[in-house]
Amino acid sequence: MQVAIIGAGPAGLFLASALAGRGHDVVAVDRDPGPPLHSRWARPGVMQFHHAHAFRFQVGRALQREWPEAFAAWLALGAEPVLFDLPDVGPVPAGHLSRRDTFERALWATAATVRGLTVRSGHVDGVLFAEGRVRGIVVDGSPVAADLVVDASGRSGRSVDGLRAPSAVGGPCGMAYVDREYRLREGAERGPLSNALAWQGDFDGYQVLVFPHERGYFSVVLIRPTADAALKDLRHEAAFEAACRAVPGLAAWTDPDRAGPATPVLPGGPLRNAYRGQRSRDGRPCTPGLVSVGDAVATTTPIFGRGVTTTFLQILQLLALLDTEPPDPGLVGEPFDAWCEQNMLPWVADHVTMDTDAVRRWDGGDVDLTRRLPSDLILAAAEQDPRIGPGTGGYLSMLELPSSLDPVEPLARAVYESGWRPSLAPGPTRGELREVVAAALTGVSPGRR
Repeated sequence: MQVAIIGAGPAGLFLASALAGRGHDVVAVDRDPGPPLHSRWARPGVMQFHHAHAFRFQVGRALQREWPEAFAAWLALGAEPVLFDLPDVGPVPAGHLSRRDTFERALWATAATVRGLTVRSGHVDGVLFAEGRVRGIVVDGSPVAADLVVDASGRSGRSVDGLRAPSAVGGPCGMAYVDREYRLREGAERGPLSNALAWQGDFDGYQVLVFPHERGYFSVVLIRPTADAALKDLRHEAAFEAACRAVPGLAAWTDPDRAGPATPVLPGGPLRNAYRGQRSRDGRPCTPGLVSVGDAVATTTPIFGRGVTTTFLQILQLLALLDTEPPDPGLVGEPFDAWCEQNMLPWVADHVTMDTDAVRRWDGGDVDLTRRLPSDLILAAAEQDPRIGPGTGGYLSMLELPSSLDPVEPLARAVYESGWRPSLAPGPTRGELREVVAAALTGVSPGRR
């Protein structure tokens, strides 16, 4: 089988290597020529490339199964395995600490050694379409024939946009973020952690995350309501650093004696949750000869670090279908779409509910007891009722779908009906954070305004 893959990010390269390993002839096309040897990799067109990432255990497990050489290369570049301590379960693999740059460098370097795989630099102008099905792609004006075209170009890809029905679920979630990467000084220990993969601080009107990476690197993320225009100024270095000093948890992580900045401040823009199935614009269940994967199907906000995990789970399922489905690989989109609706859509819907409700509460709303509690509130209630914790492990590890929280939702509801509310992390309110930001940019301290 000849396969053309649009995009050579994690989705494209992982799928390409696995298909080439099965004896297929694969070309993956990306407009990026690949990582430079000794300088920063700009990765144009991949907005989230230098932003914070978390790699859950499913990512390493998938690589070990399908592409062990890439997994070994990732470890050699410094990826660090970590464990979760789950209620009533004990220590289990949590994932790996790594920057996205480090992860992709391992994939690109290993892809060059895969027989049957060609990674080609170029622009995909569109697809070859004849007799009701996709027959290949057009790269810089030249045709590339294929029995199957895979769109792994991410949520911003446009090459096959005209063939796919628009997103059916989600959209902007009302949150925006800004982050910055730091590196611990030699001999310095990490700051506070909420779990093995991150530190999370929930404040009055906003949220803060810290994602540790490999070899002492870490990312600080501040998430605000999109509607709070004043906090857009966090994109300025003076304002971002002032915010880090004002939030005790961040002050500990970014103390100049502990760590120094490794990048400029990185504005991330508005966050989205979106689900887009395989259905074609003409109403068919799929466009024969075409299948989309990764962020082109399911996009979630970075709050729980699910993006690469959902992508790799999709690819494992697509591989299973291509290994077992009837001879025409061009029709794999339909059974793949059915699987995604059952296994990917629930994660997007979970975020749509959770993030929308978080923004409402950031703006002063109380817990809404007229509907099912969002997942984050169910998790928080475990602090008050220990019976909830044992029912959360499958959700937290992504071994079970969000519906796995349904049995403990009534217990959480009872906690909130009693009047209890989650405590906030010590630090400024959103209004106070606005003053900190303004003061940093004007030189006038909040107390003198």
